[in-house]
Amino acid sequence: MDIESDGQRIDNFLLRFIKGVPRSHLYRVLRRGEVRVNKGRVKASHRLRAGDLVRIPPLRTATPEHPGQAPRSQMERIERGVLFEDERLLVIDKPSGLAVHGGSGLSYGLIESLRQARPGRELELVHRLDRETSGCLVISKRRSALRELHQLIRENGMTKRYRALFVGDLAREKLVVDAPLKKNVLQGGERVVRVDQAEGKPARTIFRRLRRLTSKGRVFTLVEAELVTGRTHQIRVHAAHLGTPLAGDPKYGDEAMNRELKRLGLTRLFLHAASLRFQTAGMSKPLSVEAPLPNELEQFLAVLENTE
Repeated sequence: MDIESDGQRIDNFLLRFIKGVPRSHLYRVLRRGEVRVNKGRVKASHRLRAGDLVRIPPLRTATPEHPGQAPRSQMERIERGVLFEDERLLVIDKPSGLAVHGGSGLSYGLIESLRQARPGRELELVHRLDRETSGCLVISKRRSALRELHQLIRENGMTKRYRALFVGDLAREKLVVDAPLKKNVLQGGERVVRVDQAEGKPARTIFRRLRRLTSKGRVFTLVEAELVTGRTHQIRVHAAHLGTPLAGDPKYGDEAMNRELKRLGLTRLFLHAASLRFQTAGMSKPLSVEAPLPNELEQFLAVLENTE
């Protein structure tokens, strides 16, 4: 393994170097322990070091007759969403409904669309957002930038703040949730995350109340959520753990309430990555990037305020 891959997760390393193998198959062989690093089994989150010996078993490749291509309108939409760009990275305002990468039946996602629009560039996801979540997403343009940004995230050097709508009231103006999270997989293959005090990984979210709204006798709270850790579905699970699930959340939310909110115009998860702040070694001052709340969410808040 070369120095360019130093610090990279083993799953991202495999996805980068092994083309044509279904993503689901790569993760399956990782779970089975068939990928070895220095003769030992590793998890998908294992980070490589320069000089590591990676053993990869024989893998089947997918050979679609017509590889998925993002439509021009999709690529143009992504390019219009660029919030910041320099020679090492860019920050994109990801739209809701677009996955960050292809797989699980998707021919392409944001990163594939961006690579198609900018052929020959070394573009990599620095972190991820759920498909239903909109807002700030960082893409590296150089391997050195990817390593540095991953280190920043590991050392809590990147501040991520979200806007979310609770179905219910936040007990205090500021509330810190410390609730360990554990990933689970249901029989149908659906990925879910649960609070698990015994086996979960540490997870911490800071919620701040921004606005309280009342509609048809129900209380809703617009909150700012600051991630201290970055676990899968962290904000969504912590919100549900408080008894105040996110509006429009199909996985952890209130199904009956979601149907009612859909009739009022909410057709997506109310979760938006509103801002990022970080500083790399080459920056003279911290970089702060903000993504405005999407029009459909602003309009929904207006509907709530005017619904008796």
